[in-house]
Amino acid sequence: MLQWSIDALREVDEVGQIVVALPAGEQAPAGTVGVTGGEHRSLSVLAALRAGEGDPVIVHDAARALVTPRIFRDALDVLAEHGCDAAIAAAPVTDTIKQASDGAVTRTLDRSTLWAVQTPQVFRRAALEHALAASDELLAAATDDAWLVEQAGGSVRIVPAPRENMKITTPGDLQVAEVALRERARC
Repeated sequence: MLQWSIDALREVDEVGQIVVALPAGEQAPAGTVGVTGGEHRSLSVLAALRAGEGDPVIVHDAARALVTPRIFRDALDVLAEHGCDAAIAAAPVTDTIKQASDGAVTRTLDRSTLWAVQTPQVFRRAALEHALAASDELLAAATDDAWLVEQAGGSVRIVPAPRENMKITTPGDLQVAEVALRERARC
């Protein structure tokens, strides 16, 4: 999955360097810079940010191996066009979403305003550095880096992305991804 993501990144002319956060002792793929990942996501991103250079910065999870070069380019374009601190890939939510407490529904959310956040997430380097200077408690609570930028007062824009840019977290997801990649290769 990591190689699939790296291959997509390599097709984006604006990408000058690829830094990969890895488990301790694991070797980085050829042509990339490897860093040891942290205890949680934000510390891995911080380690990669410190090892890399350039502005803007793209953060991407290898678990989203179906990413396309187009999604990276779209996020870079939105960041440049809107002067924001971050641009994040996301897909509109199509399910009805309910809030609940102790199993009882307390509210139905308006799905027309909801987006399922993905990666890549593209940042102005200074905004991401500032956001990652947060407390250890806040860093540990972060499920995505754009949230940290929001908490630091930064502006974040949505980049519409297809639901096919799915997160691969189960064996079934991996099977779906492999079929999709075979189909892509055929086309």
